[in-house]
Amino acid sequence: MIDWFAILPHMSLAGGGLILFCVGAFWPSKAKALLFPIALIAIVLTGVASALIPPQAPQFLGMLEVQGYGRFLTILIAGITLLSLLFCHPYAKLREIAGDELYGLLLLATLGMILVAGALHWLTFFLGIETLSLSLYVLIAIRKGDPGSNEAAVKYFIVGAVAGAFLTFGIAIIYAVAGTLNIAKSLSVGTPAGSTSLIFLGLSLILVGLGFKISMVPFHLWTPDVYQGAPAPITAFLSTGSKVALFAAVLRFASYSSNEIWLYLTPPLWILAVLTMGVGTISALAQFQVKRLLAYSSIAQMGYLLMTLLAVKQNGATAILFYLTVYALMDLGAFGTLALLSAEKTDLDLLSDLQGLAYTRPWRSAILGVSLVSLAGLPPTAGFIGKFALFWAVLQGRYLVIALIGIMAVILSIYFYFKVVVALFMRPAERAVPVPALSLGDRLAGGLILLLILLLGLFPGPLFMWIEQAMF
Repeated sequence: MIDWFAILPHMSLAGGGLILFCVGAFWPSKAKALLFPIALIAIVLTGVASALIPPQAPQFLGMLEVQGYGRFLTILIAGITLLSLLFCHPYAKLREIAGDELYGLLLLATLGMILVAGALHWLTFFLGIETLSLSLYVLIAIRKGDPGSNEAAVKYFIVGAVAGAFLTFGIAIIYAVAGTLNIAKSLSVGTPAGSTSLIFLGLSLILVGLGFKISMVPFHLWTPDVYQGAPAPITAFLSTGSKVALFAAVLRFASYSSNEIWLYLTPPLWILAVLTMGVGTISALAQFQVKRLLAYSSIAQMGYLLMTLLAVKQNGATAILFYLTVYALMDLGAFGTLALLSAEKTDLDLLSDLQGLAYTRPWRSAILGVSLVSLAGLPPTAGFIGKFALFWAVLQGRYLVIALIGIMAVILSIYFYFKVVVALFMRPAERAVPVPALSLGDRLAGGLILLLILLLGLFPGPLFMWIEQAMF
């Protein structure tokens, strides 16, 4: 019998999205009061169902992993969406964009993320990618009257179309060689002679497609423009949830790949990791717009993860998954706080606008400051433990040169993160900046992020244990 409880989180998201669209279409007079609670219930049900209702089997029809790795990522992505919703609600109400399309598409994007993260079948993976991408195209352009938001959506749409073409072609090549769409079986070499090079070609095309999505150099050029043009809470959702889901899929592909294929992939991954760390870090040094600075910062963060991907065969997967969790908290804290500090017309973006805000808005400044210190990898935050775990895994894999390059990139990054911290806490305000009042949801989301960043920095053991139990 089919265990439908195994996909209860997925059904909750799909059903919640459809209910939101129906409420907006057929009950518009009550929509404003109902949309946010329905979205909140759907995402909480997703997390609770995944955490408390164990499936009978580890897989659902051979298409999805619903235990272990997939279950952990479902809970993580549901948490990211919950925090994004809390940041998004007051921001959207102030700007009159809190319609059914906003909340419904947030749920459908989340569904795409957990499909991508838990996919055991290439078809499920591709459908997840498309569900995620199509939802994000509209969410980025949700401020229809804002030219910057529309431009960002068009750029992301073009990039997504190109990435989709690469992904489709890569999957087609792998299927033609392996004769199966099962991810694990298709990545194990042992069938026709000479199949390794063709599977390597297919994986390379898939890596190019995913490289666009995770902002890997040289496919990163869209990132600062899209992050700057999108509404701040949508940027928080895009920069965390989609990166976690996509890199979780990359980690699965790397783990399933045979040693023979991995020998082919290691040299290009080494070069791409160095380029991603270097370009992201050096470009961020010259930025004076906070959203663009954080965009280049996220590129550099992906470089650290790519570096650790080299050591995936030497137990680097646990460090990557820990850092993905921490990265989601840090970036949500940074972009979410920008949303809390932004007035009605435009998002707060210039460094000069942040000067002296710690004296007038200490709570929000503390969340932003701690998130940036954690992104820089300084103790006692979770970012320090996360970066330590990454570099320890790389050194255990005996990749000494790239570890030294990564350490230099981390040292340089401290400068541009502290540009923002100095502006907040050590510069007088140049002018009065209008800042909206805090809602209960804002306080809850900000406080939870602050608490988790510090707790995971001081007591990372339980999360490491949970991840080790969840790994495939």
